[in-house]
Amino acid sequence: MLVKERSEWNTLEMVSLDELAPQDHLLRRIDRTVDFTHIYDFVEDLYCADNGRPSVDPVVLFKIVLIQHLYGIPSLRRTVEEIRMNLACRWFLGYRLDEPVPRFATVSYNFRHRFTEDTIEKVFTWILHEAQKSGYLSPEVLFLDGTHIKANANLNKKVKKAIPAAARTYEKQLMEEINEDRKAHGKKPFDGGFGSGTGKSKEITVSTTDPESGNTKA
Repeated sequence: MLVKERSEWNTLEMVSLDELAPQDHLLRRIDRTVDFTHIYDFVEDLYCADNGRPSVDPVVLFKIVLIQHLYGIPSLRRTVEEIRMNLACRWFLGYRLDEPVPRFATVSYNFRHRFTEDTIEKVFTWILHEAQKSGYLSPEVLFLDGTHIKANANLNKKVKKAIPAAARTYEKQLMEEINEDRKAHGKKPFDGGFGSGTGKSKEITVSTTDPESGNTKA
């Protein structure tokens, strides 16, 4: 017997996000393992105690970036879109089904202008340490997948160049996404370079004929 289901989009339902989010989901296991409230100890000094508008919970901001890393999502904008539709992610952040999640520009702004490079490094180092203590992370084996392709570069034409030892993974990406959002709202994009810190640097060899190539010794 053919049955055609009717879609009742305006039906009011009483549901529990805790019941909808899978009990064995990775984010639930991480939440049981890591006490994310410790993040407040890292960032408390970066907020004003008695002035300004209420902020987005810093724990939520770091969890959003953690989700991006865990699932290899290419951009912060895409990450926020996925979180908006994903029940487990909403549960992990503590956002109800009818509650709007933070805009990607808000997350970007905080990681560019509020959280220092040192703070970000300390928080994520601590998260990795907690995961390792609970047996979810092992540094013994590292798998890499890559293919060497011969570059169109002259080995005799090269220069020495100093670069930051620890690359700022998000800085350029976040600024590009912020500017895209500003353009969409008729605002002038931000100018300027990326980063103002003076961290440690290392010297590398760069080809002048193909700067994106690498020097691989057999």
